[in-house]
Amino acid sequence: MPRKKKKNSRMYFTQDTENAIIRYNDSDDVVLRNKIYNEHIAHPFDKLAENIIHTFKFYYFDVPSEDVKHEVVSFLVMNMHKFKEGKGKAFSYFSIVAKNYLILHNNNNYKKMKSHDKIEKLDFVRNISSEKDLKETKEFNVEFVSQMLDYWDNNITNVFRRQKDILVADAVLELFRKKQFIENFNKKALYIMIREMTGSNTQHITRVVNVMKRYYKRLFKEFQSTGSIDTSNTGSIF
Repeated sequence: MPRKKKKNSRMYFTQDTENAIIRYNDSDDVVLRNKIYNEHIAHPFDKLAENIIHTFKFYYFDVPSEDVKHEVVSFLVMNMHKFKEGKGKAFSYFSIVAKNYLILHNNNNYKKMKSHDKIEKLDFVRNISSEKDLKETKEFNVEFVSQMLDYWDNNITNVFRRQKDILVADAVLELFRKKQFIENFNKKALYIMIREMTGSNTQHITRVVNVMKRYYKRLFKEFQSTGSIDTSNTGSIF
């Protein structure tokens, strides 16, 4: 009679981990949350951060890998409340969050991107520097992007229903949020970053970006006309 295979003891991020994250998010009891985190989440997060750093060779930081790992874990904890039960697996979600953080802060990636010269910017990011003076343009863009991000925070699941589409859209929005850390905002480099953050292919990213372009144009027109965007949970604007 063949022996049953033993459960892989090296599995560090399991369904029990996901259940613990859900319990953590559902609780308002600080003592209970600390207990859940220390007993069920801390080690999986630590191993997840460590494995992603070494798997994808994120070694180009100014501080030791151990310090980078602690920064990643802190970032995962900060974003734990964003994980929603039924919206995909926790392991996939937090893996993407960790890679997102590391990609955006990996100095070596930034240097590599500088070699991609004369490639057009993402064509849904409008350059209005010729329409206003530099100071007014900067203020205009900052406020528009801020309100646009608020709109997407409230409506991303209204526009996109599939989890893989939501992940790509959120990766695009994360680049807007972290744009001050990105030295080269060219199209090819950003597609590479989004692909690394989500695991999606270029064709899928393009489909999601094309939908977002339509919303971008509509929201930009609204902001130009009224000076603000209705950022409430409004559902589709098309």
